[in-house]
Amino acid sequence: MRWIQPSTRVAIYLRDGLACSWCGTTLEQGAQLTLDHCKPRSKGGSNDATNLITSCFKCNSSRGTRSLSAFAQAVATYVNHEQTKEGILRHITTIRQRKLDRKTARKIIKNRCQEIQDLLTKHGGA
Repeated sequence: MRWIQPSTRVAIYLRDGLACSWCGTTLEQGAQLTLDHCKPRSKGGSNDATNLITSCFKCNSSRGTRSLSAFAQAVATYVNHEQTKEGILRHITTIRQRKLDRKTARKIIKNRCQEIQDLLTKHGGA
């Protein structure tokens, strides 16, 4: 978690609609969100936001170092909403080009930290 600023992580999740870029499972549906490197670090990929997409834990763990194309094909075969490999790849290309809303991400983190502090104070933990 220390390899990326929390505000950047949250901004990427927001950019990607709080959903897995691969299978589409949302935070509301119980997805455990992670960040997936489009070009894996082991193959020279960076931690830049343009190389990162939101992925559920299941998809991120399953992908390993498979290429975007190979994994998109695999996902298209098991996702039930008739998604195609080309549709998944198009979606990933589109979201990677979106601008990050770091201001909103910082605001969410600040508000969340204040909520936690308030809870701790209320319950005698601070």
